[in-house]
Amino acid sequence: MKILFLDQSGKPGGAELCLLDIAAPYRETCRVALFADGSFKTLLEQRQIPVQVLMQDGLRVRKESGLRQGLMSLKQLAPLIGRVAKLARDYDLIYANTQKALVVGAIASFLTRRPLVYHLHDILSLDHFSPTNRRIAVTLANRAALVIANSQASRQALIDAGGKGDRTVVIYNGFQPDLYRQPAQDRETLRRAWGLENSFVVGHFSRLSPWKGQHVLLEALAACPPSVAAVLVGESLFGEEEYAKQLWRQVEALGLGDRVRFLGFQSDVVSLMHACDLIAHTSTAPEPFGRVVVEGMLCGRPVVAADAGGVRELIDPEKTGWLTSPGDAVALAAAIQQCFQQPETGGRRAIAAQSFASHRFHIDHVNAEIHAQLQRLLAGIA
Repeated sequence: MKILFLDQSGKPGGAELCLLDIAAPYRETCRVALFADGSFKTLLEQRQIPVQVLMQDGLRVRKESGLRQGLMSLKQLAPLIGRVAKLARDYDLIYANTQKALVVGAIASFLTRRPLVYHLHDILSLDHFSPTNRRIAVTLANRAALVIANSQASRQALIDAGGKGDRTVVIYNGFQPDLYRQPAQDRETLRRAWGLENSFVVGHFSRLSPWKGQHVLLEALAACPPSVAAVLVGESLFGEEEYAKQLWRQVEALGLGDRVRFLGFQSDVVSLMHACDLIAHTSTAPEPFGRVVVEGMLCGRPVVAADAGGVRELIDPEKTGWLTSPGDAVALAAAIQQCFQQPETGGRRAIAAQSFASHRFHIDHVNAEIHAQLQRLLAGIA
């Protein structure tokens, strides 16, 4: 099976990390074409996955862009589509991993008569997309031979926006559990470096963005005992630097300067998660999947998460973690304090969650599901 994978990003986000594992079994016969250069290319090369960068600067259209910005990008799109179409003639199918990749891949699919697969990593709602971009995504997704949604929530949002449910299957993101069990750095060494060795540490792992809800965690932290602290792992991207400044001001206003650490981007997430006592997910809008939730579970850490979107499909609030209403700092503070005051409860839920995640989201099972879907697709076309 020869697959041309398309991805818009040069940086490794959740969709890219997912693609890294999906493409690995096809490294002898596939190619990953990127619309921007960056560290994601390096990760692919390290896994010996053939990769080609088709653009240096990337497409300038964003999720919130309207029709005018979309039309202005046509000068970039035309030559890019030509390059992808030329490449696609040597492959059995085109696999678009992101929304911009869908736009390019759909046109290249039409030109080359190669079947199109779209891996949907987004909730196509107006919380995340402009009306124009959502309409384009749904229209093109309906032209795909197969849509793989990363959660039931993502699939339902596509259908609600006019997508065809009969060609959309749900396959959750895959992980390699063994990679999360052995941290590279010592837990106590990290906590001493943070100056939090005597604290109950809540970890938040996400880019600094308003909808990721770091401000909600800070508000909740202010309602917790002084021995409860937080580390924020991630940096601001996509022009959201003002939000990072806002968070610093909030820390100062709430008097949390000695209880909050901004760690910026970190590559060794596993060690940092193991050094925390609780992982918090605080998105204020529905999350398509919730990769950080599963990573926390695989690390054997208790997890509290926002009760919306795909996250609801990951946690049983009576057995494997806590769910709180998005944006509800009071409920979040209560969950943190329960985990802090009842460590045996957090421990039981963490063990149950680790066992569940290791089985349900194992990369071997996920890749087998995807491979079976692609085989059926090509067999049907043949």
